[in-house]
Amino acid sequence: MPDVPAQPEPTRHSLLARYPLVCFFVMAYAFTWIVISPWTLGATGAGLLPVEVPAVATGLLLAAGIFAGPTLAAIVMTAATEGRAGVRRLLGRLVQWRVGVRWYLFALLGVPLIMLVGFLAYVMTPPDLGALGGPAYALLYVLGFVLTMLLGGPLLEEIGWRGFALPRLQRRYGPLVAALVLGVLWALWHLPQFLVPTWAASSGGGGVSGIALFVLVAVAFSVVLSWVFNNTRASLLIVVLVHTSIDAFSTTMGTVFPAAATSAWPMIIGFGGAAVVLIAATRGRLSYDQLQDTLRSAQ
Repeated sequence: MPDVPAQPEPTRHSLLARYPLVCFFVMAYAFTWIVISPWTLGATGAGLLPVEVPAVATGLLLAAGIFAGPTLAAIVMTAATEGRAGVRRLLGRLVQWRVGVRWYLFALLGVPLIMLVGFLAYVMTPPDLGALGGPAYALLYVLGFVLTMLLGGPLLEEIGWRGFALPRLQRRYGPLVAALVLGVLWALWHLPQFLVPTWAASSGGGGVSGIALFVLVAVAFSVVLSWVFNNTRASLLIVVLVHTSIDAFSTTMGTVFPAAATSAWPMIIGFGGAAVVLIAATRGRLSYDQLQDTLRSAQ
């Protein structure tokens, strides 16, 4: 049974309940930016704070920032609008696994294939498979996949972006506009990280042009993730797996296509193309009607 609220949140006399989306995004941005400020504003970033975060601690700081941002904001806002039962439904979607084998195949094989097509189209040369270092790479990839999911963002981010924000944005603006708006807001949430030169260089480049390309990538991802969300009865588990597959396989693509390792264009080509196909094939609905039918049949 799907766990997305079929009806609007109950009206309550509080700022949080009256403006749930605005409050969610303000919290998500503010909490994350405050937590990661020693890294983004410190010696490794803008240099405005006399703080240097050791490289080994950066990952944990980012994980803490993500948890404090979209995760905590989603839990607070769900509690304010739907109570404890709503929080249980939200977190329960993380273990909503009965969605059909094809969606696991899409997350684990389809996503890498989209990325491979994007990189091949961009570099026009075959991948250097020898750079992977042999069969042992498979074990390293699985380990990296798990660590990426737990600490790299997918698990904690998606509780907020697709778990809380997307259903409400879709109800208010429709599926396509919701996906586009969420993609832009999701990308801009990363803005302080562009103050760190090494992060900016690995994410398509710094400056206005680098940020613009990053926004395009995030919007394309958002369209694909919205389509997955709607087709899997709002399963956050599959959304998390897709997000993790994107992040984890990016390392593999950078290894076998070193000339394009830091370029945003392969992702724009691959996922931008996939997004255009999905929009055309679903006439901009991104399978939202299917989700609505499932919700009505469950009532």
